Amino acid sequence: MTTALRRYPVLIALCIAALFMVVPFLIVLINAVKSPAEYSEHGPLSLPHGLYLDGLKDFWQRVDYGQKLFNSVLISGSVALLAAALSVLNAYAIGIGRIRGRTWVLAFFVLANMLPQETLVYPIYYLSKQVGLYDTRLSVIIVFTVIQAAFGTYLLSSVLGQFPREILEAARIDGANKWQVLWRIVVPVSRPTIGVLLVFFFIWTWNEFLLPLVMLISNDNQTVSVALGVLQGQRLMDATMTNAAALLGVLPAIVFFLVFQRTLTRGIAVGAVK
Repeated sequence: MTTALRRYPVLIALCIAALFMVVPFLIVLINAVKSPAEYSEHGPLSLPHGLYLDGLKDFWQRVDYGQKLFNSVLISGSVALLAAALSVLNAYAIGIGRIRGRTWVLAFFVLANMLPQETLVYPIYYLSKQVGLYDTRLSVIIVFTVIQAAFGTYLLSSVLGQFPREILEAARIDGANKWQVLWRIVVPVSRPTIGVLLVFFFIWTWNEFLLPLVMLISNDNQTVSVALGVLQGQRLMDATMTNAAALLGVLPAIVFFLVFQRTLTRGIAVGAVK
């Protein structure tokens, strides 16, 4: 055992971390399909005697989960695509175009990414009121696109700054203009990194709570995370429905992560090789 600990310390640490992440999810899953009577009698760690789906059905109907799910997918997917595209354009100008004041521009993006969202609430709320975008999904998409693109620009600028100049010069000699160099050479080569950003942007936006809570006050525009917080704050729910709500809130993000796991792994592996 001691030899294994010395030989595979990183692997063991990863297994322990995975265990700490999987066990809470399994507990939520078990209690989501457990009746309130079983929960009260045997506690949260006991296995259910059968599948009790009334908690899931009641929560789905109470919050109109289908609409909330559509809003979250629409906002998160739009932000992921737009932020990735904006990051590529910004990073191409900074990393390959070598604009003047490159260091200060990157510092600005880092500072924008470090600002806490609490400081952005009032300015965003005021501006959205002035332009008539308050309580619209478009307002949240615009805000998070800018926030996520700040991080994406910083990351991609570092990657594109190391892009082989010989390839770019060869493309220019062959008559390729700047747009052709971007879409036919830079984007295909950087596709693994862009794929990683897409996955991260989607999951980060999915989990956002504060700004959607402030910006989306109508029931038809709220996201899944906002619906969970508002419902638990306004109405009393039993333990079964609480776990059902947690399961339905996190399950789509887990499914998305598993579907694009290969993209994430490929992007990280390519970055490690580089």
